[in-house]
Amino acid sequence: MSRVFITGMGVISAIGNTTAENHRALIAGNCGITKGANFPSRYAGVLPFGEILIPTSALQEQLRVSDTGVTRTTLLALHAFKEAIADAGLSPSQLMSPDTALVGATTVGGMCLMDQMFDDANKNTGGSDFLSSYDCASVNMFLQAHYKMKGLVNTINTACSSSSNAILYGARLIKNGFAKRVLVGGADSLSKFTINGFNALHILSPEICAPFDRDRQGLNLGEGAAFLVLEGEDVPRREEAPGHRKVYAELTGYCNTNDAYHPSSLSGDGPYLAMKGALQSAQLSEDRIDFINAHGTGTENNDEVESRVMLSLFGTPPPFSSAKSNIGHTLGAAGAVEAVYSILNLVHQEIYAGLNFKEPIPATGLRPVQAYQKMSLEHVMSNSFGFGGNCTSLIFSKA
Repeated sequence: MSRVFITGMGVISAIGNTTAENHRALIAGNCGITKGANFPSRYAGVLPFGEILIPTSALQEQLRVSDTGVTRTTLLALHAFKEAIADAGLSPSQLMSPDTALVGATTVGGMCLMDQMFDDANKNTGGSDFLSSYDCASVNMFLQAHYKMKGLVNTINTACSSSSNAILYGARLIKNGFAKRVLVGGADSLSKFTINGFNALHILSPEICAPFDRDRQGLNLGEGAAFLVLEGEDVPRREEAPGHRKVYAELTGYCNTNDAYHPSSLSGDGPYLAMKGALQSAQLSEDRIDFINAHGTGTENNDEVESRVMLSLFGTPPPFSSAKSNIGHTLGAAGAVEAVYSILNLVHQEIYAGLNFKEPIPATGLRPVQAYQKMSLEHVMSNSFGFGGNCTSLIFSKA
């Protein structure tokens, strides 16, 4: 069973358009959540969103995409994907090799333009240009065609744990000999479809979210994309052979659980078993985890359940915080974006502040990290807990 290393990363979010920009923003404790201006919605200027302030037309121009029917979700994915493959130094021939796989994730995919397609259908007898993008797999189908990839391609949609499961699945492909390298990640853009759905659940906060705070009011939706390059240990490292890839970290543990407890609430069993299973997969005891990138959405149920689980599993939990206080909840992209942040923790031996926290949840008393700090890190856990009880924990270790 091959070990799995991360050899390239790309990310775009509300706090930065590249990995380096995101890193600087995390150090500075920047918050990219604003009362949206660019996104056309009745809630623009009313509710806070983690919006990427690049218009879709500008993304098309920057990425030189002239195809009709390409959604913002696909453009964000392409942006992060390009950075990841450039960072890993992958050649066109390597991308087209049958032993290179692509596993992407999204919750909404082309449905981000459902209202546009409905409008088009009532105006155009020929249908909508975006009809071909409506399939959830359209994002990865575009990437596959754009780079002429011939290896295995798959799309995962497990709500908020989608791209963490893409990472997990990609690692298993490598470990079981189905691929030498896998491009894994996820993307989601803001859309009326998503905003109206979450608003119907009454979990959108009217203020900037405050994960793990006593007075938290809910989550802020965000948009973003991230991709990572996973490679097996048989691929030479850059320092061993010029022209080959550097190694950021090793993916040592992972676990997915499905407790089917409730469509939009957590029972505690799924998160506990996911975190425990990831530790067992990595062959690590609880005291070896140095930092937890928490799921931490800022909703009443989620944060208390995750807090109770950390207390139950760790006794005294290690330092933890939620990046959703910086960028909002990026849905299908969240696991991959926060995996990049977890790897940055390890590479730079530092942890980032959880923003907007004031008072702990009375039932647990836990306080997230409240200031940037340097510290020695060997193992970082990243949690992604999705609707329907689909829970995934990943463990990244210092290379």
